Parts: sequence; C-alpha cells; structure tokens
Amino acid sequence: MFKKILIANRGEIAMRIIRTCKEMNIATVAVYSTADRESMHVRFADEAVCIGPPPGKESYLNIPNIMAAAEITNADAIHPGYGFLAENAAFAEICGEYGIKFIGPTPDMIRSMGDKITAKETVIKANVPVVPGSEGLISDPLDAVALAKEIGFPVILKATAGGGGKGMRIVWKEEDFVGAYETASTEAMAAFGNGGMYLEKFIEEPRHIEIQIAGDQYGNVCHLSERDCSIQRRHQKLVEECPSPFVDPELRDRLGEAAMNAAKAINYEGLGTVEFLVDKHKNFYFMEMNTRIQVEHPVTEEVMDWDLVKEQIKIAAGEKLSGKNYYPNLHAIECRINAEDPFKNFMPCPGKITFLHIPKGHGVRVDTHVTAGYTIPPYYDSMIAKVICRAQTREEAINKMRRALDEFYIEGVKTTIPFHKVLMKDENFKNGNFTTKFLEDFDFSLMVEES
Repeated sequence: MFKKILIANRGEIAMRIIRTCKEMNIATVAVYSTADRESMHVRFADEAVCIGPPPGKESYLNIPNIMAAAEITNADAIHPGYGFLAENAAFAEICGEYGIKFIGPTPDMIRSMGDKITAKETVIKANVPVVPGSEGLISDPLDAVALAKEIGFPVILKATAGGGGKGMRIVWKEEDFVGAYETASTEAMAAFGNGGMYLEKFIEEPRHIEIQIAGDQYGNVCHLSERDCSIQRRHQKLVEECPSPFVDPELRDRLGEAAMNAAKAINYEGLGTVEFLVDKHKNFYFMEMNTRIQVEHPVTEEVMDWDLVKEQIKIAAGEKLSGKNYYPNLHAIECRINAEDPFKNFMPCPGKITFLHIPKGHGVRVDTHVTAGYTIPPYYDSMIAKVICRAQTREEAINKMRRALDEFYIEGVKTTIPFHKVLMKDENFKNGNFTTKFLEDFDFSLMVEES
C-alpha cells in the first residue's frame, strides 16, 4: 500500500480523497494555487505545496510544478481526482517515468478512450452498440451532408476532443449543415486546440444513463449498476440518481454487460464510467468512457456501501476485485450546488460566503470544501457542494432531499439551491418522466429567491 499520496486537484474532491486516505493511514499532500491558500484541502492534508498562481494552466495543469511537489514531499502516488489532469495520458506517463503511481488507468487506456473516434472504434469491436454516424473525422463538410441524409436528420456534430457541450451542434435540416459545421469546428479549435468534428444520429427523447465499472490489474471487471444523469443544462449535469427510474432489471443487465465489454476491450484498470444514451424504446448507444472517478460517484457509494476512492487506491496498489457485480437496494439522489445565480440565467457568482448552515440527519450527506468566511474564487468550476440523500425508495429520497435543501443556507453568494427546491416538487420529475431535454421546458419562474 502507498505511504503518501499527492492529490493533484482542489475543492470538494480533494477533501473527499483526503478523508479516505486518513482512514487508510496514508499520508497526504495537497497542492494549491495562491487563490486556494485558505482552502480546506490545504488545511486538512498532512503537507501542502503551492504550485502557482490562480489560472489553472499555471497551477493545477502545471505538470512540472506538480511533479516537483511530489518529488520534494516523497509522494509515491498521485491521485488526480476529476477534471484538470485526471484524463491526461501524458501526465500519467510522466508519473510512471518518475516512479510515482498514477491512481487511475494506464496512459494507453486513457488514450484509447480519451479520443471519441478511437473510443467508438474500440467499442464497436467489443460489440457495444454505438450511435450511427461517421466512421472517422469529417474531412469535407459537403461530403458529410450526404452521410447525414443517409442517416436521417436530425444529426449532431461533435468535436472529437470536446466536452462540456463545446464544439457541439444539432442540425435539423440539410441547408443548415455546413454553417453549423463551421461554427462548431471554430468553437472546438478555440476551446481544445483541435477543430476535428464527427457526425452522429441525434437521438430524440434520450436518457443519459451511465454504468460505474471497476477493473483490476488481473483482468477482473465488475459493474456497480447505473446512474441516471438526464437532468442537465447546457450538457452539464445538475442532478444524478441511482438507480434510474427508467431502467428495469433486464435493461440494467444489458447496460452492465455492454459497459464491462467496453472495459475488457482495453484491459481496463481502475474505476471508470461508461456513458450511454438510451432512447424511449430502451435501445441504448455508447457515448463515451470517462477514465476517472466521477463527480456523481457518491450516489453509487450510498446505495452500494462502497468507498469508491478506497477501491481506486486498492486497485492501484495491486489488490484484486472479487469480480462480482453489484445492484442497488436503496435509492440515492445527488444535487450539485453551484455558486450561480439561477435568477440571472445561472451566471457564476464568486464571492465571500458570510453564513453557512449545512443540512444533516439520517441519510443526508454533503460533500463540500467551503466554510463560512470562505471566498469562492472566480477561476474554477462553480460547484461548491453536493447534497446526497439516501432512502429506501425514490419517493422517500426526494422528500429527504426537499428537507435537506430547506435546511441548506448559504449567504453572501447566490446558489442553485432555489432551482433544486423547485425541481424536487415538479410532478414530472417526481414521476420519473424526464429526458436530457427536461429543462428546456422547465418553469424557472416558480423559483423563490432566498431572503
């Protein structure tokens, strides 16, 4: 087992990893930018090293500074969390060159799933269903129009190096195709330095369902059932739950088998998530594989009674999995609390938290890194907390979440708590009647601003 783990991240995930390391008697090293000098992860780690100024590229994406921090603290492993360098194959490779274990998959595994075209080619060979589309990158948008007509409109253009909805356009008719391609490609180049685009059939009334998988260094793979991540805004997840109100046992087994086949195709090691689009007829299609821990991993932990970070560390240290699949016998829902103003089109709202009261009680978990007096910096993702509620049934979990949100007070900055309160009362949400397009028709006027 590792003696000291450096956490190459910040915020709530850094705190999450520190807690598990302490329970495993593993020393921790926090890295931080000057903007995060007073953050909780800096206070609670055994050691802390400043790695640069606030911009991510100069701190949390600064590989030489992170490796220097690992070297001077004698860390024997690095946990990347999610975001930043978590799916950076070059970083994983450099860790190996320095004799430091990267807690995650190998560089080749990251590369095989990191590029969406390569990932699609890989899973097709493993008999995992994929959305009909181009076999590779689009070389000429005029030629791609013919393919779009063959597939049938609507189609969706996606950036091969994309994420977070950037470089993505839905095209409903032939005459709009070339203009949409040029706009999406330009956006992708600006965001990722890669303007490569590919084409897929656009799935109407889709659910976003993902399967949590784990694989060890000995070829054992298991799945821990699904999470429903369909409540999204601008392709960003807002609410996740396990199990999905849409997935029945037969579909769960089919999704789990497909996810494990995708993982086995690259001899996957570590935790990962295989994401699918599922249509209203319960046909499903591979979207992508995330080769890291997910923001929404707590809902799986709560219904399975697994510490997924602990499993990550144990797998990286060479321990074996049982190979057993796991199925939910409880229900858990997670609401992401962002420092955004839902009354002003979810505009980011950095600033100082003047008062904070975190909900508690049976079945209520809050993962956060903020405290009263903490100043939310403007440089990073706006998520400041996750509320996870667990109960015997979905209805009870929703009721528990409503109670928890009523107890959650954050003053000094605007947050998305008012949105979540309204969502938990929405009849379509309560009945499980939603898709990834749910918020396009959502009545935001029902929100009540906190006094």
